[in-house]
Amino acid sequence: MTSTARAYPNIALVKYWGKADEDLILPVAGSLSMTLDDYPTTTHVTLADEDHFNLNGTDQEGKVSARVFAFLDLVRDLARERCLDTANASATVTSVNEGPTAAGMASSASGFAALAVAASKEYGLDLDLRDLSRLARRGSGSASRSVIDRFAVWHAGTDESSFAEQIDAPDMAMISVPVATGEKAVSSRQGMVATATTSPFYPAWITSTEEILLEMIAACQAGDFTTIGEIAEVHATRMHAVIGASRPSIRYLNSASIDVFDEISQMRRDGLEAYGTADAGPNVFAISRVEDAQAVADRLAPLTRDGEAKILYPGRGAHLLSDGEA
Repeated sequence: MTSTARAYPNIALVKYWGKADEDLILPVAGSLSMTLDDYPTTTHVTLADEDHFNLNGTDQEGKVSARVFAFLDLVRDLARERCLDTANASATVTSVNEGPTAAGMASSASGFAALAVAASKEYGLDLDLRDLSRLARRGSGSASRSVIDRFAVWHAGTDESSFAEQIDAPDMAMISVPVATGEKAVSSRQGMVATATTSPFYPAWITSTEEILLEMIAACQAGDFTTIGEIAEVHATRMHAVIGASRPSIRYLNSASIDVFDEISQMRRDGLEAYGTADAGPNVFAISRVEDAQAVADRLAPLTRDGEAKILYPGRGAHLLSDGEA
């Protein structure tokens, strides 16, 4: 028997950067994101005699597999608490990630969200959406949001109270503007620790994020696209500024990334409303109204590494696939 789940990345409109608890992966402040409708991760979990992890057709070892096996241990702990026969079983995990891995496009979010759903099913756990989000959070903080359909707010707090839930927001598009491939030199986990311990602006980042999240929630509830876009762009800029102030300095954006942000600003001056955001990596996303998405994509396509700016829309949260479903 095999359990299969699919999840999509999410891109934060209010960013998550920094942990209050490294072991439980509790954020220092809440965040808000849009789950995408493409770049999925599809994960198969099968109970087996020993733990094994294969990603994109390649058997994984070292830190990559250790992170997955540690997550399986959490699932087994839950099965043990429920006195399930599966509690002592190992598992084979096979994942296919259709987006760039470790390039600032939220591949860990889709990966651990899919793993949380598939593994909990395979081990016989019956988790509601809140507990699935809490479980996914233990693999990757942003994975807590990829469990949720469309738009999600992730609450800071304790182990019990830190989870993501859906929030209403107006339809919009995100245009993917990939400018680089390959893994980033500094992982998000490493970057968060460095920022928290060496950036003099980190305390202000925490308080300002708490304040701006309330503004973003209000804008989403009001259906105010312009304010949503303005907040998203300024918060992304703040995140990269506080990261850059680390010692030694960490820079996720490159010159091509800056060119994209400059072009987005020029579009607004030209009367085409769009806003930019970027997670911890060089690749940029433009946020636009649905009716403007193609025009924005056409303007940004020449700045991408392959001449294509892909239009993405709000997507489905992590879910099980039925037998035979592609």
